Parts: sequence; C-alpha cells; structure tokens
Amino acid sequence: MSGLSLGGQAPDFTLRDQFGQDMTLSSYRGRKAVVIFFYPYAFSGVCKGEMAGIRDRLAEFMTFDTEVVAISCDPTYALRAFADQEGLNFPLLSDFWPHGEVCQAFGVFDETKGCPRRSSYVVDKDGLVRWAVHNAMPEGRDLDEHLKQLLAVA
Repeated sequence: MSGLSLGGQAPDFTLRDQFGQDMTLSSYRGRKAVVIFFYPYAFSGVCKGEMAGIRDRLAEFMTFDTEVVAISCDPTYALRAFADQEGLNFPLLSDFWPHGEVCQAFGVFDETKGCPRRSSYVVDKDGLVRWAVHNAMPEGRDLDEHLKQLLAVA
C-alpha cells in the first residue's frame, strides 16, 4: 500500500467531480465513512461494468451513513460524458492534474500506464483506513465484500 497502513490516516484530498464541484475527503470526518474506488479508465470494459454495478447497488452502499466516490485520472469532461452515458449518480472524481497526485498518495498510481490501479479503500468516520483491496487490471471487484467491509466500520 506504499506508505498507507490499515488503521492509519487516509491522505486528505480535494478533487473535482463530473459536475465541476470540489469534494474534500476530510469533509466527511465525524459524519460518514467513505468507500473509495480507484479505477483505470472511464468507458473501458471492466470499469463500465464495475461502475454500473455500483450504480445498481448504490442504495445498499448508502444505507450505512456512508459516501461512495470513484477516482480516475480522466479529465472532468470525460467523467461527465461517462456519467451521463452510463447513468452514474455518484461522485466520479478527476485526479487529472496534477496528474495522479491523489492516486500516488494512496500508492495506486501505475506510472507506466498513467492511471490508477484497480484498488479500493474504506475510510471510517475518523478518517482512518480500515480496509483495502487491490485487483489486477482485468479483474472486477467483489461488491459484496466491499459492502461487508463498509458495514463493519459504519
């Protein structure tokens, strides 16, 4: 996890979503747990499927006084087109510039491909990293396990 440890403070960040609104991780401290989905590319096959799965189960993810965010290095305009095309109604955050800075802080930036690895983190209400998983690029995530881990800290 490159400097991140379970139980340690999650790196704080402010990123712009698909609507041009800033979202700051620490703004949820004391209020909500956050599940962060890092994904390689908008519009790519596995990512489209994963984001659709989150969209379809969003009510389950939001049941526990939590927030769901997804981060890629795509520009905000691409994220808006992606969200509109796929009906994604949760924050898609752009780590476009400085390119991959937040991904690097979480230790998930793939220098060769210029994108985040397929990784997820659950951050509790105190801003502490409580769970992490890293999938190979072609492997989709187990959303049931994500929900289980989120419920454990909510």
